[in-house]
Amino acid sequence: MAQVEETSVEELKTQIKRLNSKAGQMKMDLHDLAEGLPTDYKTLMDVAASTYEIYRQLDELKQQVKKLEQQK
Repeated sequence: MAQVEETSVEELKTQIKRLNSKAGQMKMDLHDLAEGLPTDYKTLMDVAASTYEIYRQLDELKQQVKKLEQQK
């Protein structure tokens, strides 16, 4: 059973690395959009919502890893 948990933790950490990369790019995109306001203001809510969602997913995955690591 420990092997299954270890694999799960490693898989989650891999997902976190991928999402961190995407999240960083989305954060920069949101920052660039904000700096250019009021130009393209109509896309602000969509970009902000996408950025929020990826950071929410990251938080959820990190909590799962923490929980699995505490079970060891």
